[in-house]
Amino acid sequence: MKESSDGFVRADQIDLKSLDEQLEKHLSRALTLEKNKKRDDDDDDCIVTTSTSFTDTTIINKVPTFKERQRPEWEIDPSKLIIKTVIARGTFGTVHRGTYDGQDVAVKLLDWGEEGHRTEAEIGSLRAAFTQEVAVWHKLDHPNVTKFIGATMGSSELRVQTENGQIGMPSNICCVVVEYLPGGALKSYLIKNRRRKLAFKVVVQLALDLARGLSYLHSQKIVHRDVKTENMLLDKTRTLKIADFGVARVEASNPSDMTGETGTLGYMAPEVLNGNPYNRKCDVYSFGICLWETYCCDMPYPDLSFSEVTSAVVRQNLRPEIPRCCPSSLANVMKRCWDAHPDKRPEMDEVVSMLEAIDTSKGGGMIPLDQQQGCLCFRKHRGP
Repeated sequence: MKESSDGFVRADQIDLKSLDEQLEKHLSRALTLEKNKKRDDDDDDCIVTTSTSFTDTTIINKVPTFKERQRPEWEIDPSKLIIKTVIARGTFGTVHRGTYDGQDVAVKLLDWGEEGHRTEAEIGSLRAAFTQEVAVWHKLDHPNVTKFIGATMGSSELRVQTENGQIGMPSNICCVVVEYLPGGALKSYLIKNRRRKLAFKVVVQLALDLARGLSYLHSQKIVHRDVKTENMLLDKTRTLKIADFGVARVEASNPSDMTGETGTLGYMAPEVLNGNPYNRKCDVYSFGICLWETYCCDMPYPDLSFSEVTSAVVRQNLRPEIPRCCPSSLANVMKRCWDAHPDKRPEMDEVVSMLEAIDTSKGGGMIPLDQQQGCLCFRKHRGP
């Protein structure tokens, strides 16, 4: 008995002698699937339809639809997602502007197997870690953490909207959907203000937003592991929100977990650069660098190579130079956060208290109230 390409069996090719055995087999399987319908089964369901005439017997292969199968709480419905233009490119894929169920979103398309350098086992491990991560992040709720909307793995229903219509995505693509923040990355905001710097009150407010977000993550037993201004986004009211929290952590879930491979040069703590075990205090160190960068609107160690930074930070205790004009209250936070010894660094909730205690009512810092040209400490370093 042969089955046609459309999934139907031709009646004139039915073997009546074995039909009873086939029906019993398929009915038994259908009954088993019914009992396990609450489980998320990727195998095809086999449905048997019969009538009073054997010649009307039809066997149909049917793939469960999105609504029919059990799915994780965090899984999105691909049919509600419209993926539009690319707004950023990263190590593992691209970030797109889009909409989900009518809401403006940022869509990250991840493809760990794209370069062909990973084995099936490695990709399987990444996907398992990805599933565990999104299950955690989906439940996070804090005003200084980018809202995680949902994700999907290996869906053939993903479509990218282009000028020439929609283009389907490969089924090995993983998709992460988060709220869209129109203010862009903190790094871009700092670059725009490199000449005139930021008002002291703005610096402290941005630092407080980041500190509160990290304090919340640490209270949930989550270590970001890639804290940098590029991973901090601003909404339309300039409220800072932590983003890109999942990608670096998923990558670090490989056997190389807890080594110096995780993070970004310039922000990585000495213990991370040195390949030693580390904990949430690596985020505190990175926060100290981000605080300096926000105050100075400049990059740490712009003229040093990877090996030079690694050697100097670990062996010579190199840190960014704090300008003389920096208020001691803020400079003290930087120094404590980037201490070479993790145990001596404060917890993030303590950092929040330290920042809240700083008086910004009288201005100060980079731009005194009676002087708009900025701090003299930076005059020779001003950008173009």
